[in-house]
Amino acid sequence: MCGINGIISNTKKDVGQLREDLAKMNQLIFHRGPDEDGFYTATSESSSVAMAMRRLSIIDLSTGKQPMYTDDNQIGIVFNGEIYNYRILKAKLQEDGVTFKTTSDTEVILKLYEQKGVDAFKYLDGMFAFSIHDKNKNKVFIARDFFGEKPLYYTKTKTDFVYGSELKSLVNYLPNKPDISKEGLNLYFRLTYIPAPYSIYQDILKLPCNHFIDFDLSSDSFSIHEIEKQQPIVKQDISFEDAKKQVRDEVIKSVESRSIADVSLGTFLSGGVDSSVVTHSLAEISSEKVETFSIGFEKKTYDETDKSQVVANLINSNHHEFIVREDDFRNGIDDILLNFDEPFADSSALPTYLVSKHASDYVKVALTGDGGDEVFGGYNKYYMGKLNNKYTSIVPKGIHKQILKLSSGLLNTKDDNRGKRFKLNRLLKAFNYDGNQYWNIISLAFTDQEKMQLLKSNRLIEDTFAEFKTRYNQHNPKNLTDFRMVDKNVSLEGDMLVKVDRTSMLCSLECRAPFLNKAIWNLTNSLPEDYLLKGWNKKYILKEAFKDKFPPGFLEKSKQGFGVPVGDWMRASLKPELESFIKPKFLETQGIFNENFISNLVKNHISGKEDNSLRVWSFYAFQKWYLNTYSML
Repeated sequence: MCGINGIISNTKKDVGQLREDLAKMNQLIFHRGPDEDGFYTATSESSSVAMAMRRLSIIDLSTGKQPMYTDDNQIGIVFNGEIYNYRILKAKLQEDGVTFKTTSDTEVILKLYEQKGVDAFKYLDGMFAFSIHDKNKNKVFIARDFFGEKPLYYTKTKTDFVYGSELKSLVNYLPNKPDISKEGLNLYFRLTYIPAPYSIYQDILKLPCNHFIDFDLSSDSFSIHEIEKQQPIVKQDISFEDAKKQVRDEVIKSVESRSIADVSLGTFLSGGVDSSVVTHSLAEISSEKVETFSIGFEKKTYDETDKSQVVANLINSNHHEFIVREDDFRNGIDDILLNFDEPFADSSALPTYLVSKHASDYVKVALTGDGGDEVFGGYNKYYMGKLNNKYTSIVPKGIHKQILKLSSGLLNTKDDNRGKRFKLNRLLKAFNYDGNQYWNIISLAFTDQEKMQLLKSNRLIEDTFAEFKTRYNQHNPKNLTDFRMVDKNVSLEGDMLVKVDRTSMLCSLECRAPFLNKAIWNLTNSLPEDYLLKGWNKKYILKEAFKDKFPPGFLEKSKQGFGVPVGDWMRASLKPELESFIKPKFLETQGIFNENFISNLVKNHISGKEDNSLRVWSFYAFQKWYLNTYSML
């Protein structure tokens, strides 16, 4: 695990200057790989290629140093991530007569590419972002994994193509601070995050998951391609019992492959279905006690440590439990939020950072339950998608508008508890008669109408999700398969995986997600939808596959999620800073927000008149980023 950076130039540059530039970019992501660094440079009369990495040593501690080269030194690679099937791939290559100098997964990628070219990328089961310079083809290939677990940003100037694992490296390299992207801005204030291919900066983009860049040095141009072409989903005719056995076998196999490491390893254990299944599976295949890590909260409506304790006792783990208090964030909140390098308002990033920080004192690798909801159909919003079809077929659009007017006052809440009234209010606002219901459901911050009131007219785009509807052929998501496909490519890539990568890497901790396995994803896609969501029973087949491992009814217990009471904090310790963000002169100079709308929204929340936690938190996180980037106050 590490971070990578790269510079491709259409001129011959001084090697010393290239190394100096890369060293500066590397230093900014030192936390991603504190163990060592590596540099690659190659110049010709018409071009320069420079690649670098920071390494967090997990596999092959002694001979896994990067960059790596083929035997003839014509191909070089820098790599961020882990390839979980590298031993299988290596054995097949050895059968073909390929020899190896190391025991690292990096060399396996290199030798597989040497044999198969870019087709090699589709054989990789893992999380990765890497770049390969092939002198024979005079090209550079830059690839990102199937789910987008590892980040990759890039930008093209007149002379340089620059890329890296984190935005800060690119922004620091550029001569001028980039402008704000209109697309990124609109996406953020709908979703609370910015999914690929956009970032908050104009002309700095994210490589979408399951894609690679083909950069031609001869023409100073590039193209982007899918690694694995997405085929139409075909449902298989399989009994539930046979499917359940396949699910169980594939999950255990994935946990086993993701537990390969030459360093200490543990699990994040929240007590929910996903982390409990992963933790129990690891305990069954491990010869040693499992290190488990949980986090709790002073506010009891958010605390669920009792559930994690049940699993810890069941497997007799070395359990570490930490209670989060508001004071824990006062000194660290800037470091956490600003490390994303762009606005990011998933408040669960805060406890994720803290549990990562505590876990890093004991282990270098942690398995997580991330991806379980997307892969097995575990979100409440999947109910909401199904309900929309029934609701809109019964309730006329005109009557729905009247219901919204009547319910707005009745369902508004004053406290940040996100209970039944909050969820019902969100559901009613999400109902849509024009095919946008699921896009509304995943929009956790501002509705489309609210966004029109929030942003000045010159900052608005008409259809925030137009690019994604076309790219993923999801103009009107109607069923569970559609909902899960949207989540994989938007919410999972742009929110969940960003949160875990940035917060854990800030602590130099590697997180691995066994449910994010192409084999499991393809399996669940092929199953009848009611195997995943049976009536109102979420993740049905996963729970059935593992229920005999837990106390009766344990996997049916409700789960809160990993949120924190930021709404309360913005009325207390964060209040002075929040109020400074809505000063009229500042908002006018900033030129992004409509002053009356945002001021009223913030003031009504602070006063306790209504709970606007998610919207105000997204505004707060944006202003934190903005001031750090453009330094106006």
